[in-house]
Amino acid sequence: MAFALMLVIEGLMPFVAPRVWRETFRRVTELADGQVRFLGLGSIVVGLILMVIVK
Repeated sequence: MAFALMLVIEGLMPFVAPRVWRETFRRVTELADGQVRFLGLGSIVVGLILMVIVK
């Protein structure tokens, strides 16, 4: 169920605003490795906090 929800959320941006999504994705590919890792860590922390709140 969580995987299905993730797919729905991930698909919203390219479906609703493909040009904005493409530009954002292009910018992310230009970030340094440390910046990408920081974004990943931020996503993990936010996800864990949401899991604790919902549970």
